[in-house]
Amino acid sequence: MVAKLDADKEKYARPITVMDRKTCLALNSDKAFQEFRRGTVTRHSDVLDAWCVDTCQMWYSGLATAFDQGQAEDVYWLIPGDFNYGSPAGREVLGKLRQLPEAIGSQKLDLCIGEITLQGESAKQMIDTYGTLAMLYNWFPVEARKIQQLTRRPRSEFFAIAHGFLHEVLRQRWYPFEQTTVMLLLAVFSNKRIGQLSVGDISDLPLGQESLASAIAQIDRIEWLLKNFWLERNQALMNLVENNRRLQAQSEQIRQTAQILLGNALA
Repeated sequence: MVAKLDADKEKYARPITVMDRKTCLALNSDKAFQEFRRGTVTRHSDVLDAWCVDTCQMWYSGLATAFDQGQAEDVYWLIPGDFNYGSPAGREVLGKLRQLPEAIGSQKLDLCIGEITLQGESAKQMIDTYGTLAMLYNWFPVEARKIQQLTRRPRSEFFAIAHGFLHEVLRQRWYPFEQTTVMLLLAVFSNKRIGQLSVGDISDLPLGQESLASAIAQIDRIEWLLKNFWLERNQALMNLVENNRRLQAQSEQIRQTAQILLGNALA
């Protein structure tokens, strides 16, 4: 994929590949990884090695680097590296991903979210339904309704973003995880143009099964994010302590309910 993008220099800037230094150290003696890095990644992209808390901090490093090299008419496009693109479904998804940045230009969008297809009541769907969306409706009910109308994947790792909106987002506090949800909230707050694109069926789970521990951790992360983001947005609110206490209590009920449902589904 990066080779094809790098070859089309009239349309695409040279790709930037962000690698967490922890990953590099863990695979230091892995010959296949080193050959892939030297033979493909380094040849067709600029490699940015960075120490990162979590995936969203890798996004921050890569997007900020691209933005510093970009211009007002540019579109920035994220391709997460932890999905299985080697499967037939993965190759099909890769073929659709170019439509994300194209939608920004053709539809004059500020942000376009790529939605993966989830079959049935999957763990990821349950996490978004009983965790992400439920938490959003608790902390930001007005914005949650708008986001749910715009996309079914408020935590998607696939997106494209216009230069102007990326500038606004980079100037805000960047969170180490669940940053897509933050960008959606910021976009709704400022009436940005948001679109969505179905990219197909793909998974970032090697065995196709979400563990209960991972599902609980994802619920905890989205709760932590929204609690802190709400406080940041409402510092001057009258009766801040009382409102925060009420929302915290409701949030705890949502988290416990989500854990029970996920425990029954994944145990």
